[in-house]
Amino acid sequence: MLDIRWIRENPEAFDRALGSRGLSPLAEKLAALDEARRGAIQRLQDAQTRRNTASKQIGKAKGAGDEDEAQRLMAEVASLKALIQEGEEAERAAEAELQSILTSTPNIPLDDVPVGPDESANVEVRRSGEPLKADFPAKEHYELGEALGLMDFETAARISGSRFVVLRGQLARLERALGQFMLDIHTSEHGYTEVQPPLLVRDPAVFGTAQLPKFAEDLFATTDDRWLIPTAEVPLTNLVRERLLEEGELPIRVTALTPCFRSEAGSAGRDTRGMLRQHQFNKVEMVSITTPDASLHELERMTTCAETILRRLGLAYRVVVLSTGDMGFAARKTHDIEVWLPGQDTYREISSCSVCGDFQARRMDARFRPAEGGSTRYVHTLNGSGVAVGRALIAVMETYQQADGSIAVPDALKPYMGGIETIGQA
Repeated sequence: MLDIRWIRENPEAFDRALGSRGLSPLAEKLAALDEARRGAIQRLQDAQTRRNTASKQIGKAKGAGDEDEAQRLMAEVASLKALIQEGEEAERAAEAELQSILTSTPNIPLDDVPVGPDESANVEVRRSGEPLKADFPAKEHYELGEALGLMDFETAARISGSRFVVLRGQLARLERALGQFMLDIHTSEHGYTEVQPPLLVRDPAVFGTAQLPKFAEDLFATTDDRWLIPTAEVPLTNLVRERLLEEGELPIRVTALTPCFRSEAGSAGRDTRGMLRQHQFNKVEMVSITTPDASLHELERMTTCAETILRRLGLAYRVVVLSTGDMGFAARKTHDIEVWLPGQDTYREISSCSVCGDFQARRMDARFRPAEGGSTRYVHTLNGSGVAVGRALIAVMETYQQADGSIAVPDALKPYMGGIETIGQA
């Protein structure tokens, strides 16, 4: 959530930032709502002060035997009570309207984020590895998996409907191996602490990371007012909600391997074949909590951590900076890592690393006390995929496919596969 004080003081910069995201100006409307809210608060405080004063004067008037003055003051207190009730209602209404707009307004992009309407304006910053050019026709992952008898979409559809999959045997083990490999690298080499968080969260947690209220349709809700997590970013970031940290405790770096659940409400007709866009998938998430001064450096560090996974797996990829029109709601800047999929003959997103500034911290009331003293400040939050396990499985299958339809196991995963070097027919 954005700071209304900053918006009041920087209306042109605010509207320019919204324009870069393809949104209409809001500074004037927000300033007017804020002025109305502050005016209502002031009138309410004035009325309360006058009521308290008049109430004290009633006793004095009665003590002095001035019954007429006492009656006048009592009538004034009665009228002030009604005025105060009206003022409280006006304050609540103004506050609700202001908060409704603020909580539905996206974060302000950093100055170096490319401006554009969509992914066409994304900027590639580097590549690693050579895209595979096999001497036989490369198959897509679902063709490989189904032919091996280890990837079953038909049975999954009977159980759960579309956008689910059943993995069996060595392919199920390979998926598990990928997740364990990622966790081991991030915890032993990158300094992240492993967390096993809840998969069900309440409204305040999802609001804190900005999935609510704007993106409720993308989530799965339970019957007891909880939400299935769309990503471990939600519980991991909320570990610091409503906390006052010492600067010396920062940075906090945590990681988790969890199932994730998304309704994919806006993706009808997209990636309907295979595992690219599922309602349920596994992902290793990285979350960092930092001081404001350290957050941009942490974004580069987090991106490098995700890249390490792909390099160790021998997968070709590229890193792009997302444009203002393609960037997520809570992000100030985002690096997407896109892995090469030989079966599709293209790059597809496998990790997204974002710095959110204090946008989420304001919603969670997460602060820190500076070491040099002074007022408390909001922390900065970052999140990134480290990486999406299902998409890594797709990339490994398509990159390491053999002419006979089998799949070679990458060297980095062999210790996790019990000596299996090739995944063949079930």
